Amino acid sequence: MGFSNNFLWGAATAAYQVEGAYDTDGKGMGIWDALSAGHVVHGDNGNIACDHYRRFREDVAIMKSLGLKAYRFSVSWPRVMPEEGKVNPKGLTFYSVLVDELLAAGIEPMVTLFHWNLPMWAHEKGGWAWEGISDAFAAYAKVVVDALSDRVSYWMTINEPCCFIGLGYLTGDHAPFERGNGGPEDQKKFAALTRNTLLAHGKAVRVIREKGKKPPKIGAALNGNLYEPRGNTPEAIEEARVRTFGGDGSFSDVHWWADPMILGKASKLQRTFLSDGDLAVICQKLDFFGYNSYHTSNFVDDDGHNPEVYPGMPRTAMGWPITPNALRWAARFFYDRYRLPILITENGMANCDFVMGDGCVHDPQRAEYIRGYLAGLKQTVEEGVPVLGYLYWSLLDNFEWAFGYDKRFGLVHVDYRTQKRTIKDSAYMYREIIRTNGAEM
Repeated sequence: MGFSNNFLWGAATAAYQVEGAYDTDGKGMGIWDALSAGHVVHGDNGNIACDHYRRFREDVAIMKSLGLKAYRFSVSWPRVMPEEGKVNPKGLTFYSVLVDELLAAGIEPMVTLFHWNLPMWAHEKGGWAWEGISDAFAAYAKVVVDALSDRVSYWMTINEPCCFIGLGYLTGDHAPFERGNGGPEDQKKFAALTRNTLLAHGKAVRVIREKGKKPPKIGAALNGNLYEPRGNTPEAIEEARVRTFGGDGSFSDVHWWADPMILGKASKLQRTFLSDGDLAVICQKLDFFGYNSYHTSNFVDDDGHNPEVYPGMPRTAMGWPITPNALRWAARFFYDRYRLPILITENGMANCDFVMGDGCVHDPQRAEYIRGYLAGLKQTVEEGVPVLGYLYWSLLDNFEWAFGYDKRFGLVHVDYRTQKRTIKDSAYMYREIIRTNGAEM
């Protein structure tokens, strides 16, 4: 069986991590532009990043040379709407020309509306805790849909809400770098953050569905806790399923976000701040379940108290365990629960990559990582789970948020001093996987 003939082999990026041009052509300031000083290693920032804003044609040519079928990118809200209610035509033109360039190369454009760089004007009103943000997001969605939906079919509303809420407003690790103390005010704020984010998703889906010029295919890019079975018995599989979806959940669980979005259901805790009217807005028809997968939660180190963590286990340069069955069980569990085709919207690893004396970047660890994770995904496909595609994270080495430029996830190496691109060995291997539609891995 294997992967379908129209399987979407691709790669992904995010606007702030690759575009640069932070103050060019009328772009406004976002929270990562304005607030990251003092919060990123080495004092790094995304002002230039990979200069994709100016070099996108070169990058699309690289995608074409690798045989990519799809490219997921995000639109920068502050580039498109630098002020509340004000549209920046030059910002929209960039994305319109990028879409044209992708289509001319035979690559499916996939648009994410929000990948973390909130406009400062929205932040100053309270950010995701601002009661008006869901309407503002819907207005922004309409601007982008009006500009691109004659050529774009695939849409994702938001990327990893558990991260931009949890890391941005609770732990203070990501912009806007707000740290809570766990008190009653934090609980009230967290309820508002969750509610507003979910409402923004639902309202944006309505806009895409109603205003899209091409029949849209809509989802979100979610992440969160996933547990793999401790064995291959029905009992072990069910135990892992219960661990993945157990209890009321929290912001770090996929079902905290996906149950209201897809099933129209809220947990007992969520019912304290989500009404039936809210759920009617949040729960809109989706066409696929997007999931960002890097590892399973079984092996996250908890200071030596997790018996499943063993010394010297393989890890990426982020310190994340390498668990090749992650895609297998993600696709299985999320399809079983939500009955939507699965799209792997991100999967990848940070590695210690550099250009060697022969001018090449040899990264066998990444090649093995891709092969292993795809082998698990292929097994689930052959068991009958519908999977639309696989998007490697990331096309380019890029600005890895608070980790700056040290962590290299890309299929393509970027020398940030010169912006020279070097295609890595793993990318050539991935090209062969694409060429054979996953038959040779």
